Amino acid sequence: MAGFRSLARQVRDPRGDLALRRYSLRKCLERFAPYGHRATWDHLCARHGIGPEDRAPDPERLIRALEELEEARAVWLAYETGFAERRRREKHDGLRRPGTFDDWHRRTWGGRDIAPCDDPGVHPDAPLAQVLDRLIAALDGEPGTACPVCADQGIVWRQDLEREPWFGPVCTGCGIVVPQSVLTGRALERARRRPGALASAA
Repeated sequence: MAGFRSLARQVRDPRGDLALRRYSLRKCLERFAPYGHRATWDHLCARHGIGPEDRAPDPERLIRALEELEEARAVWLAYETGFAERRRREKHDGLRRPGTFDDWHRRTWGGRDIAPCDDPGVHPDAPLAQVLDRLIAALDGEPGTACPVCADQGIVWRQDLEREPWFGPVCTGCGIVVPQSVLTGRALERARRRPGALASAA
């Protein structure tokens, strides 16, 4: 099975068939897709003017989309390196049991569904790397009351999500499922009580 870098080389190959180059970009999303596969593809197509069903898109647009994906992946790999170093230190100090923050990290292992979007057509407008920078900063900081990606306070509790965690706070501004650890208890309670919210599964 080809890895991300091998697929990226295929996307860049000027001798390659355009349909194959597009297919290789889609395959890259099986290795790294911050919003989930469909939502990340929709995001890249919208930002770089690629028709989602276009089998022979402009190669320059494909490469720009790949570059955005690679930049975000570099941010994520740096985060994962720091996370692994932190866990090594914690284990050395006798902390073997991961905390609730690590539950979020377990679900995002490998770079998929880092900031999942339950609706593939609703996702942040900002570049992927910028979104990940904001999310990582929020995870490393104190809990707040707004979405860490778009700063919208319109967060609603959902218990009918399409994939794990299956329930949780969703930003009505940018569409991401917000990690619970970045929100205060009061913000989570407000999300559960907001009109239109579904009852908590807890």
